[in-house]
Amino acid sequence: MCYQQNMGTASPRSHPRPRLLPGPSRRALMRRTSRRGQVPARRCGCVPCRAVPCRAVPCRAMLPLQPWVRLARAVPLPSSCSRGYSREAGRKGLLLGAYASEQEGGAAQLSAAGDAFDSRVSGRLRELLAACGPPLKKGKARVFHGLHQDFPSVVVVGLGKKNAGVNDQENWNEGKENIRAAVAAGCRQIQDLEIPCVEVDPCGDAQAAAEGAVLGLHEYNELKQKKKPLVTPQLHGSAGSEAWQKGVIYAEGQNLARYLMEAPANYITPIKFAEYIEQKLANFASNVKVHIRPESWIAAQQMGAFLSVAKGSAEPPIFLEIHYSGGVNPNDSPLVFVGKGVTFDSGGISLKPSSGMDAMRADMGGAATICSAIVTAAALNLPLNIIGLAPLCENMPSGKANKPGDVVTAKNGKTIQVDNTDAEGRLLLADALCYAHNFNARAIVNAATLTGAMDVALGSAATGVFTNSSWLWNHLYEASIVTGDRVWRMPLFEHYTKQVTDCALADLSNIGKYSRAGGACTAAAFLKEFVTAPHWAHLDIAGVMANKDEVPYLRKGMAGRPTRTLVEFAARLSQDSHNPK
Repeated sequence: MCYQQNMGTASPRSHPRPRLLPGPSRRALMRRTSRRGQVPARRCGCVPCRAVPCRAVPCRAMLPLQPWVRLARAVPLPSSCSRGYSREAGRKGLLLGAYASEQEGGAAQLSAAGDAFDSRVSGRLRELLAACGPPLKKGKARVFHGLHQDFPSVVVVGLGKKNAGVNDQENWNEGKENIRAAVAAGCRQIQDLEIPCVEVDPCGDAQAAAEGAVLGLHEYNELKQKKKPLVTPQLHGSAGSEAWQKGVIYAEGQNLARYLMEAPANYITPIKFAEYIEQKLANFASNVKVHIRPESWIAAQQMGAFLSVAKGSAEPPIFLEIHYSGGVNPNDSPLVFVGKGVTFDSGGISLKPSSGMDAMRADMGGAATICSAIVTAAALNLPLNIIGLAPLCENMPSGKANKPGDVVTAKNGKTIQVDNTDAEGRLLLADALCYAHNFNARAIVNAATLTGAMDVALGSAATGVFTNSSWLWNHLYEASIVTGDRVWRMPLFEHYTKQVTDCALADLSNIGKYSRAGGACTAAAFLKEFVTAPHWAHLDIAGVMANKDEVPYLRKGMAGRPTRTLVEFAARLSQDSHNPK
């Protein structure tokens, strides 16, 4: 913004008529005045106005003039006007929040940090917000320059209604979601200005603000020569520093899953996936053990269903096993996470259409989210034991691949007729779930981009959850309300079990009797045949695999959902000593 004395805000009825200064005649000046009482577009001399006519920027030189007032000579511009646009200045941005007015059309209410900053700049921030257009909408941002020498650029973001809480209709905490979306929008504005650092107003919830900042700035550009400038978000002030750091860790966990899911399949093969996770856990070696099991071990475990999928690819399969011992007693029953890890899914002999097949590099989203959740749990030092299991392979067509109608044998001895080789994820999970029962698990939770039918059913709004335990469901549901990454309970009826057990050649078919009808439900019913644990949940994350524009604080691409919900679930489980049988 610039500061130039305005001589034309007075009304001739309320103030004495000012002395006219030498200049154009009154009639000539009136001809040059716009219908709204503004002078024609001209440049006032400040740095932004050298490139943009004053009418296009919030400059005091353009406040309305009465037609009978001639222009006075401008007062000298303070140095802060140009300092806001200097690339050599402090190079730090400031993000502040503003709540919607309780009265329709009223002025926005600044957050506590916003009020404090407005006082530092003698009320100019509030003046500019009122003068620069309609009230700031939720999730939108406005940028102001030159307000303060410590912060050349200040972004104000709309937080929506103040004191917004849990929305029972939406099944999430609306206030937290508003903060995440608004902070993400503001941080991207700072990134567009190529400012390397931004201090972020906690907006009443430092954890949500940190999540919005870190998630909103993430973008996979590892393989591009031209990259967006890096921006480091920091907490503005000292209040809420612990919650801020927690939010950063949660968001970085989801970003890890996004990175793994977005990377090309030739960069994230089964072995490279396992080694990358091992590297991420190296800093926690004192209470984390990582086992990268080779194909010979998989065969020794009699995981015939898993191996039948892997044999079609030249890439050898890997069974990744992670043990995190965060509990007081390392022998306490662990929470077991299981994740489908198909690093590329062509469909096998039942080949997928070529259009969109590239997105199947993210078919290991289940493995990515559960492994990222364990990395996050270790970073948070959560006081519970967690085991992660990820069968990793590719599903490719070849002379060795499964053929429709083949029969394979799972680890528990059940035979499976492979009627569709593109329903391969459940074959991996069948063996992994059998293996999970070796650990006397407190609960078993598996995640998988399992069925397109789940995307049809729920879209990207929520993860579908099939579970045999209401206790487990309640924990998952409560966690999702906090994170905003929602879950929705789906039916696990005997009705669907009959459709997978009615099979001509084997104990089970890997697709339902009625083909695509209830496809997500028949897939869950299939998995249930390999579970005897009383607390098990299957999360079908196919619908939330990618983000187009549905989640405003995530850029377009692979979403890494529901990593934060899994972390929050584990954190809540660590505080719950009650485990019903």
